[in-house]
Amino acid sequence: MNCIIGADNVNCKLLVEFAGRSSSLNLVGTFTDSMSVRNQLLKQRDIDLLFLDIEILETDCIDFINSLNYKPNVIILSSSDLFAIKAFDISVVDYLLKPITYSRFCRAVDKALKFYSRREISIDSDNEIFIKKESSLIKLKLKDIIYIEALENYVTLATIDKKFTIHFTMKAIENHLPPEIFIRVHRSFIVNKGMIQTIQENSLDLIVGDTIKNFPVGKSFRDLLLNNINMMSR
Repeated sequence: MNCIIGADNVNCKLLVEFAGRSSSLNLVGTFTDSMSVRNQLLKQRDIDLLFLDIEILETDCIDFINSLNYKPNVIILSSSDLFAIKAFDISVVDYLLKPITYSRFCRAVDKALKFYSRREISIDSDNEIFIKKESSLIKLKLKDIIYIEALENYVTLATIDKKFTIHFTMKAIENHLPPEIFIRVHRSFIVNKGMIQTIQENSLDLIVGDTIKNFPVGKSFRDLLLNNINMMSR
């Protein structure tokens, strides 16, 4: 996630240190006043997360967040819980009380990742999927997706001529995809059922354009796959 920090000097240094330890965060800017934060969000629309210290604001923090034209996910820092309830009412990801510990910071980032994943992908009623890429949304037809492959904390969606990598867990994207089109066949692969050509003992072949591509079938997924295919053939 691309993130920026808006905090006083002491907490800014601490957050920079914490962010540097997280492989999920790409720190693109630090600011010690609210106007600079606002200007950065106006200029750069691919910021996914804002760490916002209430103490640098010249206005009410809720008013400040509501006034932003571009709203990333927000984690608030404060010396008091005075604004906590109001903050969560406007869907702030988390509210950190100072002094901030690294473990508490990590829990907040984990929550932000779940919000981020939801923004990465959405499916409409016409079986089209929208993939977030930088500040844009790219539309794909579900029937054109051949397979999805797990890559640690990311997944790759492959069509005949393109691949799109997004920050998503395999389980989460499996829950987003319609089971009448896709089936999970391995801990690392989900495939388009309509493109299955043959099924072997421990693998299957998909038709990919003019070629055949082989995929492994995990033992724990084989029975579900065969039952699903049998249902299709009735």
